[in-house]
Amino acid sequence: MNEIPLGFLFTALAVLIVLSAFFSSSETALMALNRYRLRHLAKQGQRGAVLASRLLDEPDRLIGLILLGNNFVNILASSIATVIGLRLFGDSGIAIATGAMTLLLLIFGEVAPKTAAAVFPERFAFPASFVYTFLIRPLRPVIWLINWLANGLLSIFGLHPKNRGSNALTRAELHTIVRESGQRLPDLDQTMLLSVLELGQASVEDIMIPRAEIVGIDITQDWDDILDQLIHAQYSRLPVFEGSVEHTIGIINVRRLIGPLIDQSLTLPRLKRRLAEPYYVPEGTPLTTQLLNFQRQERRSALVVDEYGDIQGLVTLEDILEEIVGEFTTSPDSDHEGITLQDDGRYIVRGNLPIREINRELEVELPTDEASTLNGLVIEQLESLPTVGAAIELPDAHIEVRTVRKRAVDTALITTFKRDDSEG
Repeated sequence: MNEIPLGFLFTALAVLIVLSAFFSSSETALMALNRYRLRHLAKQGQRGAVLASRLLDEPDRLIGLILLGNNFVNILASSIATVIGLRLFGDSGIAIATGAMTLLLLIFGEVAPKTAAAVFPERFAFPASFVYTFLIRPLRPVIWLINWLANGLLSIFGLHPKNRGSNALTRAELHTIVRESGQRLPDLDQTMLLSVLELGQASVEDIMIPRAEIVGIDITQDWDDILDQLIHAQYSRLPVFEGSVEHTIGIINVRRLIGPLIDQSLTLPRLKRRLAEPYYVPEGTPLTTQLLNFQRQERRSALVVDEYGDIQGLVTLEDILEEIVGEFTTSPDSDHEGITLQDDGRYIVRGNLPIREINRELEVELPTDEASTLNGLVIEQLESLPTVGAAIELPDAHIEVRTVRKRAVDTALITTFKRDDSEG
């Protein structure tokens, strides 16, 4: 190489350092790509994403190609630097060239390009995928040989590259991704997605209207009282029963009675003919399952029964949807029905209110493992029937029984605490 001009050698060295930076940055960028965003962009037809996705389907070949190019470039660059060092400094030039190349490759060929690629992976990976797609074809035999030798070495230690784990995400991992989406998702969308992910962790008994609060039509009452109840009904669908909800004979859609109610032609036999068959669901049915069941059965409400077939409550499609999007009937600025904010910052809460609803409105985490309502939680914690003034202490709140009715908590006074994020 003594006949080659120094200017040419320096130019070749600079080009090789740039190529080293290319191989290093593209390797980091391709491995740092968000695989789910990559699939999304590939489905949209973005050419760079499509090529990158194909390359990453065979990571051993891709890595073999990158390392082949990177090592070849680095070794050649070191050789040229040695020649330059010898010609400029004599025998001491070998040490000088080694130190200089170590510093140059470390800064310009490794740290700087890899850092940039890790921060902006798509900017580096997509253009590089065009180059690698072109190079991988003519170099396939060499890459195959390198990978065959490398994979053979790995198999000795029980590592088989083809036995890769699944990239499927668990519910908890999806939950973390949504929470860390930050400004990429509006707060409302983030809240709804988190609610959907948490839907399967609750069952119909957690959100159902308790049996004692079911509003329905008792056909054993006076007909004038039944008509008055239908005219002033607050719900579009009501269970119709004889004496008690245990003897439900059907569900009536009040909207279909508007005409007969206006022209006063509605009679009890006509009312019974318009009844739909009652729909029953087990109390342990997950909300995700019940949502699909409502869709399949073309129903909007169901009576919840226990293992003995006794009615425990009523669940509606609106109840499940409110778990996702929040209350339909109240605005964020208005008091929640059943929760009243006091001047001192404490809350008066109805005892029959579901714990999940309290947690959502007060932003606390009262336990829902054993009890589904505030009354059930108090009884569970006290291990006895509630009395006025009885209190329980929980990590997120202090609950004091305010009034009792029929051996159950009627209202309670809740003082919330701010949970320390450093606590587990």
